[in-house]
Amino acid sequence: MDNLDIDVLERAHSWLGRSHRVTLVTVVRTWGSSPRPPGSLLALRDDGHVTGSVSGGCIEDDLIDRMRREGPLGKPQMVRYGVGAEEARRFGLPCGGTMELVLEPLATPDALTDLLDALRSSRLVARRLDLASGLTSLGLAAAQDGVTFDGQTLTTVFGPRYRLLLIGAGALSACLANIALALDFAVTVCDPREEWYAEWSVPHASLVRDMPDDVVTAMRPDARTAIVALTHDPKLDDLALMEALRSPAFYVGAIGSRRNNEARRQRLRLFDLDAKQVARLRGPVGLYIGSRTPAEIAVSIAAEIVAVRNGAEHLATGTVRAGKEGLASASKTGAATWTAAETALMAGADTGDL
Repeated sequence: MDNLDIDVLERAHSWLGRSHRVTLVTVVRTWGSSPRPPGSLLALRDDGHVTGSVSGGCIEDDLIDRMRREGPLGKPQMVRYGVGAEEARRFGLPCGGTMELVLEPLATPDALTDLLDALRSSRLVARRLDLASGLTSLGLAAAQDGVTFDGQTLTTVFGPRYRLLLIGAGALSACLANIALALDFAVTVCDPREEWYAEWSVPHASLVRDMPDDVVTAMRPDARTAIVALTHDPKLDDLALMEALRSPAFYVGAIGSRRNNEARRQRLRLFDLDAKQVARLRGPVGLYIGSRTPAEIAVSIAAEIVAVRNGAEHLATGTVRAGKEGLASASKTGAATWTAAETALMAGADTGDL
């Protein structure tokens, strides 16, 4: 589930608490190209206010018009958009695009309270809606579960499906944690250093102060776990990486210059890691975007994590390591005029150096 959809549920809950009626709209099936995937949410208030998105805007406009003309629904129903070419054009759906939506009327905050409590606890839950009765129930879900709809029962999965462990509680970790939370990762930050631990202030990201290798082992990383070392301190970063590279984690990376990462790889070989395990390390971490500030570096790292998660790594060829090597090569041939930032990048400066 997209973390932005949690904002939709929060807003809908607030509206219900102010005595508004709300229709919760869920994308349940799509065919061909569609603007939003199954599970996407929109909340429609009884006066036509909306939050969330199920299309580029035209379907939202039709739903608002329907609400104003017909008023709130009495019971859940399924609607389909984009059946024919003319209707698809009318509602801004791509060529051949069709989507089914379930419209669920909500009358009181209780309809969403338990679900939001589960999400605030970072639990992965399945919500089942029976269209005939309008009754809902919550149960446990697995990370591989998705939206299912058989025409009578809608099951949607809410909560983080992926985990991110960050080693270090500095400014870069704070930026990356906020981005990852928006990308629907459950974020854990590990830093045993008192001076960093005490100043951590990112809500909804768990903070632990055990030693990094113990934290990695306790997390039992799986194929839905990413681990990034960000302290620049080998005593902490290397401890985490030793365990992370032995795990099935889909992404393991570390900040630092190319020179520092090569030295790190040599150190890791001394801890009984084989060449294949060490080769999994992504460092310098991130995609090359010329980043300098903590926020820019966080965008770079998050982009690479998402590319790997989505199986688009072969398209995201601009890694930091490749970008710096390209800059160095062009510099030798006199093919470019370098800015101060680019020169610093070529030199492997730690400021903004991934």
